Formats: sequence, C-alpha cells, structure tokens
Amino acid sequence: MPGVLRLALFQARRDRVTLPVWIMGITLLGFATSSAVVIQFGDEASQAAILTLAASNPAFLFLRGVPDGTGVGAVVFFQGFAFTAVLAGLMSTFLVVRHTRTDEELGRAELLGAVPLPRAASLTATLVLGTVANLLLAVFLAAGFVAAGLELPGAAWAGAAVGAVGACFVGLAAVIAQVLPSGRSANGAAAGLVGAAYLLRGAGDALGTPAADLLHVTSAWPSLLSPIGWGQRSRPFTSPDVSALLVLIVGALALGALAVLIRRRRDVGASLLPQRDGRERAGAGGTSFVGLAWRLQRSTLAGWCVGAATLGAVAGALGPLVSETVSSVAPLKELISRLVPGGQAGLIDVFVTALLGIAGVFAAAAGIQAVLRMRAEEAEGRSEVLLAAPVARARWLGANLFTAAASATVVAGVAGVAAAVGLALSGTAADGPAGSLVPAALAHVPAALVFLAAASLVFAFAPRLSILLGWGMLAAGLVLGEFGELFGLPVWLQDVSPFRHSSAMPVESFNLTGALGLTVTAAALAALAAYFIRRRDVTT
Repeated sequence: MPGVLRLALFQARRDRVTLPVWIMGITLLGFATSSAVVIQFGDEASQAAILTLAASNPAFLFLRGVPDGTGVGAVVFFQGFAFTAVLAGLMSTFLVVRHTRTDEELGRAELLGAVPLPRAASLTATLVLGTVANLLLAVFLAAGFVAAGLELPGAAWAGAAVGAVGACFVGLAAVIAQVLPSGRSANGAAAGLVGAAYLLRGAGDALGTPAADLLHVTSAWPSLLSPIGWGQRSRPFTSPDVSALLVLIVGALALGALAVLIRRRRDVGASLLPQRDGRERAGAGGTSFVGLAWRLQRSTLAGWCVGAATLGAVAGALGPLVSETVSSVAPLKELISRLVPGGQAGLIDVFVTALLGIAGVFAAAAGIQAVLRMRAEEAEGRSEVLLAAPVARARWLGANLFTAAASATVVAGVAGVAAAVGLALSGTAADGPAGSLVPAALAHVPAALVFLAAASLVFAFAPRLSILLGWGMLAAGLVLGEFGELFGLPVWLQDVSPFRHSSAMPVESFNLTGALGLTVTAAALAALAAYFIRRRDVTT
C-alpha cells in the first residue's frame, strides 16, 4: 500500500498543472452560473418563468436537464449540472488513460514494472488519484456555490453529485484502458462514452413528463442509462436523494475492481483487443503528407462520425416524438402555440436546430484533435524524422490543416444526413424540414474552421501549450456561446465565440456574411500559423 500511495503522489506531481486547471475551471463555471442565476432569476416569478419556458421546449431540456421547482439553488442545478458533469467526466477519463494505457504505450509502465510492486499497483494508484481529484472537485465546487450565495447543504449535495459522476467515469475509463491497445483509441472511446451519457440523459429529459404546474419534469427511462442522469436525480436543492449517489459510487467501485482484475491477468502493453499489424508497404496515399495525416486521423474521425451520426439520428427521430409528447400535455400545448411559431412543426425545428448546434461542436472537436495530433508526433520524436527530408514545414502543417478541415466537414455532414434520415423515417413529410438538415449541419463548419485554425496557430507559436489552449479555446467558445447570455456578459464578449455567428438553420436563414467572415478569419489564422512554424525549432 505505501508503494501505491507513492505512485499516486508521483502521478499527482506530473499533473500538478493539468488537474488544478481542470478543477478550478469547473469551479469557476459553477460559481459564474450560480452568480448569474442569483442576479437574473433572484425572485420566484422570474424562476417560474424560465422553468415554464424550459418545460415547453424539449431542446432546452435536452441541453440543460430537467427543472425541479423554484428556488435559486434548484435553478442553478438545472442550468449548469449537465455541463459541469460532462467536464468532470472528461477530466476523469483523460486522467486515467494518461496514467495507464498511454504510459504503457510510451514504455513508462515497463520501467515501473521493474521494481518490486504488484502488477496492478500503477492502475490502483491512478484510481486513487482520480477519486481524490473528484473529491477535491466536489469540495471546491460546493465552496463556489456557497460563495455565490447558495445554502451550504444543497451546495454540498450538488458538489457531491458532480464528484460522484466523475468517480464513475474514473472506473469506466480504467476498464476502457484495459480493453483498447493505445492511448489515443482509449481516450477517444472514453470521451465518446461521456458524450453518450450526455445524449442518453438528454433524450430521457426531452421525453420527460412535465408536471401540471410546469415547474417540474420527470425524466423518461433513457436517463437511467446515464451516470449524468443518475447524478441529476440526486435533486440536491429540493429533496436530496442519497440512493442516486450510491448507485454512482457502487458503479465506480465495481468498474474499478473489474479494471484491477483485468490488469492483474494481462501483460504490460497487452490489451483485450489487440492492435492490428500494419501493411508491409504503404498504399498509394501513404507517401504524401496528406496521406499520412489521413492515416493518423481516420480511426479518430470514425469515432467522431459515429457520435455525430448518433446525435443526428436522435435529433431526427426524436423530434416528432418529443413534439407529440409535449403537445399531449394541455397546458404545454397552449403555451407552445403562443411561444413557438408554427406550432408542432416549429417545435421540431427548434429541437433539431439545438442538436445540430451540438454537432457543430463535435465538428470543431474533430478538427482540433486532427491538428493537435501534430503535437503528439512532435513530442514523441516522429516529426523530427519526417522533417529531416527536404520538405517544408508549412507543407506538413497545410496537409494536417486540410485533413482537419475535411474531418470537421465530414462530421457535420454525417450529423445532417443522419438527422434527415431519422426525420424521414419518423414519418415526417419529405418536403418538410428533412431536406434542409444537411445544409443546416454544414452551416456550423465555418465556426469549426476558426477553432482548428486557432489551434494550429498556437501549435506553431507555442507548441508546449497547444493541447491545453487548443481544447481551452473550444471550451471557452462553448461557454461564451451557451452561457454568455445567462452570465449577463457584454454582447461583444459573447460575439468572440465563433459559435455565435453560425446560422441556426432551419430556424434561421443562412447568414452568408457571417459564414464568409468566419472563413476569412480561419484563413488568416492558418496563414499566421504557416508563417510562425517556419521560424521555430522542433521541440519535445
């Protein structure tokens, strides 16, 4: 046991920058959300108005969660829990994969195996570190809620809910790291499961049953398949339910025990799904920069396409079902007729538009990941061999940017096609909104191009910060675009987010000026990246 604790401390030292950034970033988001709700919805009339509006809009429920009555704390939990839980899940999965499968891939775990420690000691230390990180997150998040003016008992329960969700994903990521053969595939699969948990929770909430007063919504059964859905059921500010958190804790313990059992029975570097051997000779496209970039990105792109297709199918298939479910509630039907132009058809448009906006975030993330793959190649020494040939660095960057842009476009297109197919299969007329969903999804590509071009500029100018800033810019853009109005931020600051300039089709018409502005911005950032990458050395 002392050896495990020493390993956990060593891993914590390696993460002495990354973990505090994650924890403090999520805490600041919780504090900002709480402060904004206190300022904007401090009285019961305002709280009832926003909850009634949410209950009448399934897209709102899908994105944010289900309302659970009035009260500042209840509104804060409704507005921010789902997003903070996703961030806690990503923090946890990246931490676990970084210290398990990635260490095995890079040979660090083999060095640790040379000392007299149990085979699963490193994994056990990672599980300890992940649990402590989520415990600290729960404490800091609760403190942020209290600092914003929420009552201590509810704040403590809310922080515990986020921490319990994160702990559950620690165990899940530990199992994934035993199954998949590389850190990249394990990270992609674990992050995909976090996204799937969000989608399942969203589908269950969108299909939920509103109460007669329209201040409460009971989630449908799909929410029970998601750790985020169980965390939401804890209802910390109204009637705390300890059983929901116990489900998450038991799930975390069971998954952690399963991961340790598997680790004890396999060799270092092995996995339940073995890595396939490559071909003896490169194919026709393997001798070019674009072909190499495609080969490195194709498996990751396939994962993003699966996620985008799932999201699009949910948008298309659930749109009419959600509309019918909501319209069956008389008070909601009357409210929708006043608030949503076009009645039921307009409600479908709003729901699909909101989900295609998430697909735009997926497209940006796929592009950023393709760009940041260059940093991994550079840090692990492979780019130095590649650039030893008489080729320009700007050409290498350009090939990866082309692949990243193509990835973003493909992910958005897949989401649009899946949404159109789902909407058509649901019985909606072919001349309805289904035909416009592919352009609606592609309308988010210009915003995605800005993010991947900005990530390439950071890689060219400050490569050691590229991963942190690349994903940080995406998170900041999402927060400004999604929560900027809630936080009461100035319009000019909200407009910094490229997502604010995407056309929300089919609810809005296509904004050609905005799309051209985003495209020109992306091209300028890419040109700056090409300029700077020619003037710096290869780093490790």
